[in-house]
Amino acid sequence: MNASLMTNRVRRAGPSDVPAVTALLVDGLSRDPVADWLVPDLAERPDVLHRLLAVEVDHAVEAGYVYVTVDWSAAAVWQRHDLNAERWALSDYHLTRFAGRAVPRFGELHALVRSYRSAAPHHWLSWMAVQPGYGWHVAGALLREHHQVVDQTGDPVYAVVSTLAARDLLATNGYRQDLPLHLPSGPRLWPLCRSARPKPLSR
Repeated sequence: MNASLMTNRVRRAGPSDVPAVTALLVDGLSRDPVADWLVPDLAERPDVLHRLLAVEVDHAVEAGYVYVTVDWSAAAVWQRHDLNAERWALSDYHLTRFAGRAVPRFGELHALVRSYRSAAPHHWLSWMAVQPGYGWHVAGALLREHHQVVDQTGDPVYAVVSTLAARDLLATNGYRQDLPLHLPSGPRLWPLCRSARPKPLSR
């Protein structure tokens, strides 16, 4: 079936979906310029990404938000950050155990991303991927679904993306682009923020 004719309806992922969501993200991100920088070895890359993403997806299903389109064309993972929440699902322990030789570069990536993120309560778009053969527009439904959640709380949403297509998708969905970030001898990243939209006071 033509991808453009398939439904883009969205549902929230549960614990039983963690393996499938992880596999979708690994497949989508394995060709990402940042993944290429993080794990240059093509044979090693899928295994490293799978082990690390499985931890983060599992954490987000429990304490954050994970959405998939019902046709499994796209998935997105959000973490909620507030004064009582864990600051980062992938701890130094996970990186040391699962990332192998890529630990130093994961550390550089996390340090760069944390330099952009706010310390105030917010939602963070951790990962978003689209299956090959689909356009990035299919992920727009995932964004709009989660925006309904954050607009109830009045929280802003932050993201850092690695492709122009993802940047443009976020820009058309209400995100403001800030100055690019640069990995050492690596690809450029685009940080974006969707401002808080507090609920109107009831009369």
